[in-house]
Amino acid sequence: MNIAVLVCSNDRSDFSARFPNDGEKVRALLSPLRPDWTFTIYAVTDGDFPAEGSAHDGFVITGSPASVHDGHDWIKRLLALIVELNERERPTVGLCFGHQAVAEALGGGVGNNRDGWVLGTARTTFTDKRDWMTPAADTVDLYAAHREQVTALPPGAQALGQADESPLAAFAIGRHIMTTGYHPEMTFDFIDGLIDEIEDTVGPRVAARAREQIKQTPDGEVFARWMVNFFEGAMA
Repeated sequence: MNIAVLVCSNDRSDFSARFPNDGEKVRALLSPLRPDWTFTIYAVTDGDFPAEGSAHDGFVITGSPASVHDGHDWIKRLLALIVELNERERPTVGLCFGHQAVAEALGGGVGNNRDGWVLGTARTTFTDKRDWMTPAADTVDLYAAHREQVTALPPGAQALGQADESPLAAFAIGRHIMTTGYHPEMTFDFIDGLIDEIEDTVGPRVAARAREQIKQTPDGEVFARWMVNFFEGAMA
């Protein structure tokens, strides 16, 4: 199986350069489970998109410091691609910004978090269970770093789960789209460094809470297995 990873991060900071890009993070998340899969990474922020008719089996849309409302040309092009992927029912996973971009592209809504930054770890309680959710888990904790959230689902979407600060923390459309507002691909070293990097932006109270939250090991491996199951089920 060949997975296209659409890297949406436009962070060019020295901090970001110290870590693998988000495409490599996704590869590192999934390849231990499926070592025979290949991953084609596209820097969509630089205008690098899959060619029309590309034979990818699935797509992952990554996180980003950008907002889906920023109006950049690459965002407009990404939203148009999401519309196409949905029309073609191509298996697609959205992570954080990707979750928001899918909602925005397909007629949902994205707005500011009520309480500002969500940073550290967030727990999603899954109330709509799907066959790809194995191993079974009622709750999944993932790293979090965002200021916006999905506020309205696109037509035809079903909410899968909610978090304390987000009633639409995960959703699905048919058997071909699944999303989360959080980050299964992030590592501890990255989120720990990110908290330091943006403390002046988020404030000391948010940063201190985030440092406390990340002391607990998240469920990225569980969600990785869900992603693998989702792609294989959608292709079956």
